[in-house]
Amino acid sequence: MSSRNAHRLSLFRDPDVLHAAAIGAAACALSAGLVYLAYFVHVLRVARNAPCEPERGECVLLFGKHSPRGEIDRDFAQRVERAAELWRARPSRIWVLLGGGPPGVASEAEVARAALRARGIAADAPLQLEAASRDTLQNLRNARELLPKTEIPRVTLLSSRYHLARCALFARQLGFDWELCAAEARWRWSPAALWRIAGEAAYVCFADLGTRWARLIGSQRMLARVT
Repeated sequence: MSSRNAHRLSLFRDPDVLHAAAIGAAACALSAGLVYLAYFVHVLRVARNAPCEPERGECVLLFGKHSPRGEIDRDFAQRVERAAELWRARPSRIWVLLGGGPPGVASEAEVARAALRARGIAADAPLQLEAASRDTLQNLRNARELLPKTEIPRVTLLSSRYHLARCALFARQLGFDWELCAAEARWRWSPAALWRIAGEAAYVCFADLGTRWARLIGSQRMLARVT
């Protein structure tokens, strides 16, 4: 079993994750799917309306993506291309490349750095690597530890359009001042894109409702997982 699948399996074995998933599933079932539909519309709206350029862009967080053997797919390439364009237009004060990987191979952050350098970003560019995380929540929690403690700037969350609603949810829960930046120039309709949105909507639904439920019942253990 790959370390990526092992990480996913460990989440499904976690009682707090299962608790949150059960709450989300119950809400969707009791509402005849209307709750899920609301999250689907939300994720789709974020994907369609997200800007391609940050308003401030003083700290860019570039989300990685699974890259077996160091080979980036189309989504990851678009993220890197957008980051390179932002750098050329307005170099930011802080850049953090996010994403770990299994032992013995290049992390997602290292793959992103190599791809940026291949696109002309200088070797001495101030790129910080967060190479220990395996999912979006860990990405942001670890990035928070890398940022200045006295003056945490607004962060620009740079990722694929379908992924931005999840990034925004966790950034809000972790207390970031954030803005979105889409890798793609525009949203493109396709069955594959809608399938991605459907999966993200389920993830965002369960994560958000699980967090709200944890606050309602006062479960500090559950809240500690997402804040």
